[in-house]
Amino acid sequence: MKRILLPAGGAILATGMLAAGLAGTANANPDWAYDTMAKDAPSAVAVAKFWLGANHLTNNLAKATPYTWETKATPKLNASGGYTPDGKPGVVNPIGEEKKTAAKIKNINLPRTIGKVFFVDSEGGLKWCSATSIQSKYRNLVATAGHCVYDDKKNASVMDNWVFVPAYYQGKAPYGVFVGKQAYTHYDYSVYNDRDRDYAFVTVYNGVQVGGGTAKEVSEKDYDAFTTGPKFTKTTVISEAEYKKCKDLNGKETAACHINTDKKPGEVVGPDFPGAVAVSQEVTKEVWDNAPAGNGNGAKLPVTPADVEHVTKAAYEAYTGPGYRKIDDNGNYTITHYKLRYWVKDSSKDIEYVKTTFYIVDGFIKDSGRLGEVVGGQGFTWNQKTGQTVFAFGYPADAHPDGNKAYTGVTPKWTYGKTSGKVYVSAAEKVEEHVGLKSSFTPGADGGPWLVKYSNAKRLGYVNGVTSLFGDQDKNNRYDLITSPYFDGETATIYNKAAAVWSGSIVK
Repeated sequence: MKRILLPAGGAILATGMLAAGLAGTANANPDWAYDTMAKDAPSAVAVAKFWLGANHLTNNLAKATPYTWETKATPKLNASGGYTPDGKPGVVNPIGEEKKTAAKIKNINLPRTIGKVFFVDSEGGLKWCSATSIQSKYRNLVATAGHCVYDDKKNASVMDNWVFVPAYYQGKAPYGVFVGKQAYTHYDYSVYNDRDRDYAFVTVYNGVQVGGGTAKEVSEKDYDAFTTGPKFTKTTVISEAEYKKCKDLNGKETAACHINTDKKPGEVVGPDFPGAVAVSQEVTKEVWDNAPAGNGNGAKLPVTPADVEHVTKAAYEAYTGPGYRKIDDNGNYTITHYKLRYWVKDSSKDIEYVKTTFYIVDGFIKDSGRLGEVVGGQGFTWNQKTGQTVFAFGYPADAHPDGNKAYTGVTPKWTYGKTSGKVYVSAAEKVEEHVGLKSSFTPGADGGPWLVKYSNAKRLGYVNGVTSLFGDQDKNNRYDLITSPYFDGETATIYNKAAAVWSGSIVK
C-alpha cells in the first residue's frame, strides 16, 4: 500500500518545517502519526476474503509464515543506566476489570485476546506476527510491534491486507478476522525508524466470518443478484402437470421450468401444428450466435441463469461437451449451455420436464461483532517502574540461531519474569532504551504483549510493552532475551489517539 504519512495535529509550513503536534509539548514534531489501511467496507471485505477464501477453496492464514524481521540474533545488548519516566504513571483498565486474586499461579490460562496479525509484506510474502486486543472507547483496538505494521523495506509503508485473528489456533479463526482500518505509531518510528518506538496501535473493523453458512432456496431474481458468496442450482425431473404450473400468463417457459431433450427430435413440425411441443437442443456458442431469433425451428433460445452451470475446477477442466466454459468475475468456474428451439409432435418418450431450483449460501459473510465485545481487551499502563513481574505472550516459531526449533508457532505460548532495571542499548538496531526480559522466545513472538498484574482467573492484565528484539546474551547461539520499548507518556499519547477512533461494521 502506498504510504501517505499523516502527522496528526501538525501542518507543513512554508519553510518545510513541521508545526508542533500537541499543545504543551516541547517537541518540534508531533508525537504521533497515522496511516489508512483498508479505507472502506468493500476494501475490508476483499481483505477478509483474501485470507479466508471467497469460495471455501483457499485459506491463506494456514499458508503464512512468521515475519522474520531479523535474520540472526541481535548483537549483544549492552545494559546501562536506568529509566527516567517522562511523567506520572497512568493506567487504563481492561475490558471487564479483573478482581484481586492470589499471586500463586501454576497453570497459566491463555487469554483470548492474544492472537496473530497477518499481512502481505513488500516482497509479496504471506506473513504473521503476534498481537493482542486492548481496551479502547469503541472496543476496536489492537496492540503490536511497529515492525509488524510498517514495512521497513518499503519506505515505512503500512503492510498490505492486514488483519488480526484473536485466539488463533492451528490455522483456525474461531472469532473471525478483524481487518485493520488505521495504524497509529510514534512519529519518530514512522519517519526515522527509531526502534525505541517499535510499537503500533491499530483500529480494526468489526470482525467477519467468511463461509460456514447454510444453503437457502431463493428466487431466480435473488439468485442472480447475489454476489457475495457461493451459489448453485439443482435440476430435477418433474411431471407435465408440475411443468404447466411453472408457466407464466403468456404460456412461455420460465427460467425455473423447461422441456429438455437429449437429441434432436426425428419428427419436426411447425409451431402452429396441433399439439406441437417446443423442445431444445444444445449447441455450441458459435452455432447459437449464428442462429436466427424468433419462434421458428432452429431459433435461438434465450440464455437463463438455469443454463449457467457452476462446477468445480476439476469438472471445468475435464469438460468436453458443446457448452461454453468461462471463469466469472467472482472466480467461479462456469459452463454455459446454449440451446436452439425445435417444434415436435407431442411424444412423452421424447420429452423431459425439468425444474431448476436456485440456492445461495446464506450467511456466507457475517458480522461477528466488535473485537473487545467478542474476546475482551487488555488494559494499558505507562511510566511504570521496571523490575516488575510481567507475562509475555506470543506465537514463537523460528529456530534458534544454532538451528534448534523449540516452537511451532501454531499455538500461543507464554513466558514470565521480572524486567531489567537497566536499559538495553544496540547501535546496530537504533536502540537506546529497551526493557529486557530473560526468555527463550524466538521470532514469531514479535508484537506479543507484555502484561503486568496479570490475573490468571480473569485472563486480564495491563499492556506495558510488546516484544521487539531477540538477543543472545551469552553467545551460545540460543535466544535468551527479549526486549520491548519502554512505554512512557508519549506512548500513552499515541494510544489515546488510536483508542478514540471509530471503525464500525463492513457487512451490510
